[in-house]
Amino acid sequence: MKLFYAETFNPRKACAIARYLNMPVTFVYVDLGKSEQRSPEFLAINPNGRVPTLIDGEVSLWESDAIMCYLARKAGSKLWPSDGAQQIEVMRWLSWNAQHFSRHTGTLYFEYLIKPIIGMGPTDAAVVDEATLFFRRNAAVLDHHLRDRRAVFGDDLTVADFALATGLPYAEAAHIPLAEFPNIARWHADLEALPAWRDPYPARQPAAA
Repeated sequence: MKLFYAETFNPRKACAIARYLNMPVTFVYVDLGKSEQRSPEFLAINPNGRVPTLIDGEVSLWESDAIMCYLARKAGSKLWPSDGAQQIEVMRWLSWNAQHFSRHTGTLYFEYLIKPIIGMGPTDAAVVDEATLFFRRNAAVLDHHLRDRRAVFGDDLTVADFALATGLPYAEAAHIPLAEFPNIARWHADLEALPAWRDPYPARQPAAA
């Protein structure tokens, strides 16, 4: 298996899952600054020109949530439950996260961390204000849900935990008001204790499809 990644927002969770599960994955760094994701070789495996992308034999898989689920299922891990009803619950939280939680942590990540790197000018105050407003609104839902749980599904981690937490390691730099939500902060501190989450990116290897 090859996992093509960059040290950016969505690849973080795919890399973390691969490392957490000790999967036999070759990590291939894609240099976005050199537009390697737009090379003909890369577009042949992911026509979107984005990372992460997983190659496993004849399987070419993109989208970070799908990659997480694939790796967990392949490993036989409880990160992807075997029970159908629990799988639906995982999908519910993955969908909620994409539409209502990481959507806004990702916006703050982009405004504060990515725009200065790629020279897109200062943060957009209106965009930041809107993303912060919606983060607080949705964080209140997650914080309430976690009030008596160690993980999203009680005591056992699933891929949903990794997905929901994607933006939180950048909370300070991206001005994400994590401290206002003690249950989320406590839950994420537990994830931070995992080496795979705290340090998900491997040593860089040259990109090659």
